Amino acid sequence: MSETPVASREAAFRIALTARALNGIELRALVGALVDKLQAPLTEAKLATLTVEDLRQLLAGDFAEQGCHVGVGEAQLKAAVRLLWGEGLAHDDFPAVEAGADDGAPGTIRVAVAANRGENLDGHFGSCDRFLVYRVGPQEIRLVDVRSAAEADAAEDRNAARAALIGDCQIVCVQSIGGPAAAKAVRAGVHPVKLPGGGPARAALAELQQRLAAPPPWLAQIMGVPAASLARFAADAEGEA
Repeated sequence: MSETPVASREAAFRIALTARALNGIELRALVGALVDKLQAPLTEAKLATLTVEDLRQLLAGDFAEQGCHVGVGEAQLKAAVRLLWGEGLAHDDFPAVEAGADDGAPGTIRVAVAANRGENLDGHFGSCDRFLVYRVGPQEIRLVDVRSAAEADAAEDRNAARAALIGDCQIVCVQSIGGPAAAKAVRAGVHPVKLPGGGPARAALAELQQRLAAPPPWLAQIMGVPAASLARFAADAEGEA
C-alpha cells in the first residue's frame, strides 16, 4: 500500500482511543480530518499541537465557521485532546509483542486476529481497531506484531488496505467479514476464518494449532503440505507397491 498516513504504533493508538472517546466516530474519518489539518504522516509531535478548538473545527468540518454543534461536549473534547497528546493512556490494552525469531519455520503459519480490546478475538474485519499477528506452530503460539487499523483506514479502499496490512499472514480470524471484503483478503493471499463467538485470541488459535499436525485440505493448501487424508492414501499406496 502507499505511504501510511500514521507514522507509528503510538500515534495510531492515540487516534484509535480518541475515536472511541468521541462517541465512536469512524476511525477513517478522524484520520482523514487529522491528515487534512496536520499533513501525513501523523506523528506524536504533530498530534500534541492540537487544541480543543482545533478538534471542534475538525469535527464540524465545512460548518466550523458557523459555530455548529458537533454533538460532543466541552469536557469530552478536552478529554479527547488529552488522548491525542498522549496523556493518561492505558497501554495495558495493547498486548506486548513477544521476543523471538519470526523466520517462518516449517510447519508454522502466520495468523492475524481482528481485535478491539486486549488480546481478544472481538473484531470485525472492516471495523476492528487492530490486528494481532501470531506465529502459530506445533509447539508455540507467539504474538509477533500488533498493527493498528488506523494505518489503513485513511485509504480510499479501506478493506483492500486492511488486507494489505496483513498480507504477510496466511489466515485472518474474525468475528465477521462481508463478501467483498473476504474476496479482497483472499486476493491478498489471506484466508478468512469466521469465529462469530469470538473470545480470547489464544484459545481460538489453540484449536487451529491442534490441526497443524494433520491438516484438513483447506489448511494443508495454505501450509503448502499434503492434506491428512491424501497423506494416508499415499502411504497406503506405497505399502501396496
